[in-house]
Amino acid sequence: MQKSTNSDTSVETLSPTRQGTGAVQMRIKNANSHHDRLSQSKSMILTDVGKVTEPISRHRRNHSQHVLKDVIPPLEQLMVEKEGYLQKAKIADGGKKLRKNWSTSWIVLSSRKIEFYKESKQQALSNMKTGNKPESVDLCGAHIEWAKEKSSRKNVFQITTVSGNEFLLQSDIDFIILDWFHAIKNAIDRLPKDPSSSPRKMELFKIQRSSSTELLSHYDSDIKEQKPEHRKSLMFRLHHSASDTSDKNRVRSRLKKFITRRPSLKTLQEKGLIKDQIFGSHLHAVCERENSTVPRFVKQCIEAVEKRGLDVDGIYRVSGNLATIQLRFIVNQEEKLNLDDSQWEDIHVVTGALKMFFRELPEPLFPYSFFERFLEAIKKQDNNTRIEAMKSLVQKLPPPNRDTMKVLFGHLTKIVAKASKNLMSTQSLGIVFGPTLLRAENESGNMAIHMVYQNQIAELMLSEYNKIFSSEED
Repeated sequence: MQKSTNSDTSVETLSPTRQGTGAVQMRIKNANSHHDRLSQSKSMILTDVGKVTEPISRHRRNHSQHVLKDVIPPLEQLMVEKEGYLQKAKIADGGKKLRKNWSTSWIVLSSRKIEFYKESKQQALSNMKTGNKPESVDLCGAHIEWAKEKSSRKNVFQITTVSGNEFLLQSDIDFIILDWFHAIKNAIDRLPKDPSSSPRKMELFKIQRSSSTELLSHYDSDIKEQKPEHRKSLMFRLHHSASDTSDKNRVRSRLKKFITRRPSLKTLQEKGLIKDQIFGSHLHAVCERENSTVPRFVKQCIEAVEKRGLDVDGIYRVSGNLATIQLRFIVNQEEKLNLDDSQWEDIHVVTGALKMFFRELPEPLFPYSFFERFLEAIKKQDNNTRIEAMKSLVQKLPPPNRDTMKVLFGHLTKIVAKASKNLMSTQSLGIVFGPTLLRAENESGNMAIHMVYQNQIAELMLSEYNKIFSSEED
C-alpha cells in the first residue's frame, strides 16, 4: 500500500490486486477530528466500462434516501395506459405554424400526457443522454379531432393543446388508429378542462433526490395540512388494516347477489335504461321504434347520395375510409345526424355506412325463410314466369322488408340511369349488393353457386323494378 501525506489530510489507495474487484476506497482523513473522519467516509463504484457513478454515502442518514429511490418508482411508470408506434407530425408550436414533417415515433400515453420517443421507451431510456428528454404533451384542456383536410394520408387525427401546440397522428391500419383516437379522447375527457384547476401533483415523487430529512419533514407538513377527519381516517386504516379481508369478502358477496338478481336486458330496454342501436339490430325492431317501415338512416343516406353522388365514379363500389366507422358510432349513439356536414363530405363514407347497415342486419333484407324460394324463382327458364314469381315473393315479405327493398332498389335504378358517368351498371350493382342483401342462414359447400344466384336476383330486381313492384305503384 502506498501513502502520501501532508499537514492536513492523507489519502490511502488500495493495491492493484484489490483494485481488480471493481471498487476503489478513498478515505479522507482529517487530523483534527475522529468524528469527522467517520462521517466523511465515502466509496466510489467503477462500472464495467470504467465509468464512475454517483458516490453513495455510507452514512446511515443518507442511506434511506437511496432505499426510497429503489422502492418508489416514478409516477409516470405507474400510469401508462397505452404505447406503440404511430406516424407523427408537429404542425404548430405555441401557435406558430410549422412545416409538416412526418416521422415514426414511439408514443406513450399516460393519464395526463403523451410522450414521443424516437424508439421504444425502454431503448430510448437506455440510450438517452443527459438532459435529452422526450417531447411531452400535456393533455389537460387539449382538443382532439379527425383531420382529413390536414393531410393526404388516411386515418389522420389532430391534437391541439392549450399552449398552441398541434400534432398530427396517423396509421394506415384502421383499428389501430381508431383505438388510439378513443384512448386519447377518453384521457382528455377525464381531465379538467381548465389546466389551472388540475389537482396538486404528488410532491413525494418529485423530491426523490432530496435528503431523507427533507423528505420526512415534507411528508410531516402534508400530514399537518390534512383535516382532522382525514387524519382520523388514516389512523383508522393503519390500525384496522386487518379488517380489509373481511370487507373484501362482504363486497364480493354483495356483488354476487346483485349480479344474480340483476334485471334482464329486455326489462332494461322496456324501462328505457338501455336503448337499442341502429346497426346490428333487426330491421323490424328499428322500424318499430321509429314507427315506420323504412329506417330513417336508410332514407337519410339515399337522400344524400341522390343529392351529390349520382355522378361519382364507382359509387357503391369504392369503399369508405375510417370515417365510416365514426359515422356508425354516431348513429348508434343516437346523436343528431347531419350528412351535409363537412366531415361526411366524402360520399363514399355515406355509401359505405349504408352497405354496412345492411351487412350487419342479424337477418338480411331478404329473410332467411325466403332464401330458397327466391333461388327457385331465379332458376325458372321463362323470363315472364321468373318476374311473376319474384313479384309474388316480394308481396309476401313483411312490410319493413318489402318497403325498404322497394326504396333501396328504386334508388339503385337512379344509379344505373347515370351509368355513363358513374360506370356502375346493373351487373356491377348486383355484384355489390347481392351477397349483402341475400344469404343462406347456414352456408354449405355450394357457396359459389349461391353467389351467382344472389347476384342474378339483385340484377333482376333492378332491371325489372317497375314490373316487380308495380302493385305498390300509385
